Amino acid sequence: MSQNTIIDRRMLEALICPVTQGGLDYDAEKQELISRAAKLAFPIRDGIPVMLVDEARQLD
Repeated sequence: MSQNTIIDRRMLEALICPVTQGGLDYDAEKQELISRAAKLAFPIRDGIPVMLVDEARQLD
């Protein structure tokens, strides 16, 4: 799958932040799921969200 893989909206709506249990925002350009409450960005690799805190990027 390419970086521009279309992510299923139903899947995105079902996912929650593993830290806060809150909703996530999808950043299509960076291929990340953003938890604003936890200030973390979870990567999407090959169309698969990686919901591990150790793999998340800290937001400023």
